[in-house]
Amino acid sequence: MININTMLRPSLILVAITLTIAEHGAASIRAADNTNGIRVIKDVAYLGEGRKEKLDLYLPLALKDGPKRPAVLIVHGGGWHGGDKAAKREQNIGTTLANAGYVCASVNYVLAERKELFTDNLRQVWPRNLQDCMTAVRFLRSRAKEYHINPERIGAVGGSAGGHLVAMLAYVDASDGLDPTGPYAGHSCRVQAVIPMYGAHDLIAHARARELLDRLTNEDKELARIGSPVTYIDKEDPPALILHGTKDALVPVEQSELLYKALKQDGVEATLHIIEGAPHSFHFQPKQEDLRPMAIDFLDRHLRLTK
Repeated sequence: MININTMLRPSLILVAITLTIAEHGAASIRAADNTNGIRVIKDVAYLGEGRKEKLDLYLPLALKDGPKRPAVLIVHGGGWHGGDKAAKREQNIGTTLANAGYVCASVNYVLAERKELFTDNLRQVWPRNLQDCMTAVRFLRSRAKEYHINPERIGAVGGSAGGHLVAMLAYVDASDGLDPTGPYAGHSCRVQAVIPMYGAHDLIAHARARELLDRLTNEDKELARIGSPVTYIDKEDPPALILHGTKDALVPVEQSELLYKALKQDGVEATLHIIEGAPHSFHFQPKQEDLRPMAIDFLDRHLRLTK
């Protein structure tokens, strides 16, 4: 695997971060309610003191019954500059999977101030946005006993920018030099299954498709390369269910096809499901097709292998 720390200008080099681990007791929970047979705990602190970003938990009501549960991290979209953990898509995914028996965490992460070029958005937050998602995975493992989670079975789902970030979670490993230094540094950031939905996975090809390549500096192009999930794929990566719609006007379906091709070339288990007529930014129940059975079956096959 490559080490990106030798390739970045100083402002992009991974800076050591020291954070105080914040316990998420009653003071950090703004609200909790029961929805469709599940429990939702909102605004749980997971990044430590001084960080405003929180996560929402979607928990099966019968949490302590039976074997330990697999968990799923949900990462919202928004071009790395917008979006929210409690948006309609994230609520749909969290409710769907919690009702299917999964412990879910829908996460907010550091966002950029919106700029015209996608590389300008990414530069402001890279790799901190990815590291926030990694920390959320570690948080779930650190709370495995409390939430009856099997720490060896954690997946991730995300759409658009979230699709890009969950793919990065799946394909980056410790040798790439991107893992955060804390908190919960004793726990792994890795996930065991991933559902990237209509994300950009080869940012150079994405720039070319949008006729932006000539506007990118060499520094932009290097950022696009190291910020692309396809850069990090190897044969040890977890299985993927890749979802994309044919009517996507923001991220062409080619991006998911490129990810699928790269995974298959390295022998990684992957399924590409293209939804005819679906636009950008759908959840598990677009009007074109109910994706819940497919998504749950995929996660069940790869995350419910409990002891």
